[in-house]
Amino acid sequence: MELLRIEAISKNFGGVAAVADFSLSQDDAEISAIIGPNGAGKTTTFNLISGVQEVDKGQLHFAGTNITRFPSHKIQALGVSRTFQNIRLFDGLSVIDNVKIAYTSQLGYRVFDELLSTPRVRREEKLIEERAREQLSFLGMEAHAEQKPKNLAYGLRRRLELARALMSAPKLLLLDEPAAGLNPAEIRELMNTIEHIHRERNLSVIVVEHHMELVMNICSRIHVMDFGRKIAEGTPQEITRNEKVLQAYLGDMGEVC
Repeated sequence: MELLRIEAISKNFGGVAAVADFSLSQDDAEISAIIGPNGAGKTTTFNLISGVQEVDKGQLHFAGTNITRFPSHKIQALGVSRTFQNIRLFDGLSVIDNVKIAYTSQLGYRVFDELLSTPRVRREEKLIEERAREQLSFLGMEAHAEQKPKNLAYGLRRRLELARALMSAPKLLLLDEPAAGLNPAEIRELMNTIEHIHRERNLSVIVVEHHMELVMNICSRIHVMDFGRKIAEGTPQEITRNEKVLQAYLGDMGEVC
């Protein structure tokens, strides 16, 4: 069943087309990827899906709702969560507080309730604490709950980002270069983690990634962008044989053929 539909979206910056007439269909519980050379428009596409930036034209539909003009917090509330290329953690907070803070947009109490520390606030804070610990446990990070992120190995910091993204119980997870900065062993561990999330939470996942080993091993469908446009779509096997893709990567894809 279709979860996300993107219809010919475009985004221009100063007359330059970062994304041009890009379309995509993503099903429930599907793992797909958007790949392409640097500057192809992949991250901008994620920004448009998640409401970080507004489309110039085209439409976005998520779970049957037209989200084209929705702000990012409304899109997140519907079930879209994402990570970013650059790790965005609060190093002054503990690991568990970093996860808890991802739930602030869904708090049910008002500032007045918080000032008085009403029973409602205490109940909800207990619930948030339990939910955050559940995400850490799910990703094998419960032992690090009270540590500061800056003291974690880089691979664990990436995993913490995933825990935070799961806090809102999303239906669609957007992972923007999750393997950036990881060594080969950490990349293989990340692949297992993404498949674990997909399998246990029944999530739909779209990955923007340069590491072809990860893309080719976990994704059932791949969308290839170049200069803001989609130039190919297909299974991993089809993509590795596509001449347009090979030309766009100037031979880089040969490593996975």
